[in-house]
Amino acid sequence: MTVDAHHHVWDLSVRNQDWITGPELQPLRRNFALADLEPQAREAGVDRTVLVQTITVAAETPEFLALAAESELVGGVVGWTDLAAPGVADELARLRELPGGRYLKGVRHQVQGEPDPRWLLRPDVRRGLAAVTDAGLVYDLLVQPRQLPACAEVAAALPELTFVLDHLGKPRIAAGDLKPWASDVRALAALPNTVCKLSGMVTEADPAKWTPQDLRPYADTVLDAFGPRRLMFGTDWPVCTLAATYGQVARTARELTADLSADEREQVFAGTATRVYRL
Repeated sequence: MTVDAHHHVWDLSVRNQDWITGPELQPLRRNFALADLEPQAREAGVDRTVLVQTITVAAETPEFLALAAESELVGGVVGWTDLAAPGVADELARLRELPGGRYLKGVRHQVQGEPDPRWLLRPDVRRGLAAVTDAGLVYDLLVQPRQLPACAEVAAALPELTFVLDHLGKPRIAAGDLKPWASDVRALAALPNTVCKLSGMVTEADPAKWTPQDLRPYADTVLDAFGPRRLMFGTDWPVCTLAATYGQVARTARELTADLSADEREQVFAGTATRVYRL
């Protein structure tokens, strides 16, 4: 069994994805549906997926839950709600009662776009994260490397909440930078309530000429820091298509983990995601 713990879908006729700007992202300015993903997932041997939010619009999460309820592929949804809103607990409860509500497994916010590097530590956000904990959900961290210290601080302050680091914390692979990212990601990994996705690397590398060897120092760092039982594979489809096909991403992840034991690979490619997201 293989789980793709991170992918998206969107329909531009329903709403604009306002983050898709500039010529480098132009290939993403079209619709991407589950019907587009399913044959690629089957070919790559993927059995289950986690559908992750794309935009800070409340209506998207109910749509994703309904999609999951009708799909044999999607096993869980990481949605969005306003963590800073006073009624976040009630909103999470409402989402759980919607069609497909049982597929809500986690919450995410585009922290990477917040100018305050300590946004996660704001009192109102902390209260929202506490509500996520009380709801039995996990929290996905979409951050830039400069925000990793705040991630470690908030994870230490909320030990009952599982934090999932998306895309290794987006290290600057194209520039070859390992510092201070590596030490900051190790500080986060030192906390037992943290998990990391082996995802998003191809688009942080040079999209035109990356190789698996360009990614290896970063993959090896999180493998060593988190260990296979706290690492999960994700494609970041369709964003990954800026640099690689779905199949290429899956094959590269297997190449980067080829030295692991069979049990360790099973954790990275299925066990961790299944356990953390309760698939």
